[in-house]
Amino acid sequence: MISRNENLCPLCGGEKREGKTTFTVDYQDTVIVIRDVPATVCAMCGHEWIADEVAGGLEAIVNDAKKKKPSVEITRYRKVA
Repeated sequence: MISRNENLCPLCGGEKREGKTTFTVDYQDTVIVIRDVPATVCAMCGHEWIADEVAGGLEAIVNDAKKKKPSVEITRYRKVA
């Protein structure tokens, strides 16, 4: 059995740390930018991972933005109830 360290990036071997990222969606004629999204980020290569519960929140934020039909929507991440 191979033991692997979950705190190491599988791409470069760097250390994964809790941080924040910006999530962008280009949907039809709308660009949606969500800042301060909680993520795990590799300190060496910068690759990012978003947890499932955060992804669910992003989906709700994107769906709300789509209803407004803006050209550009810029918002900050927030937990959606």
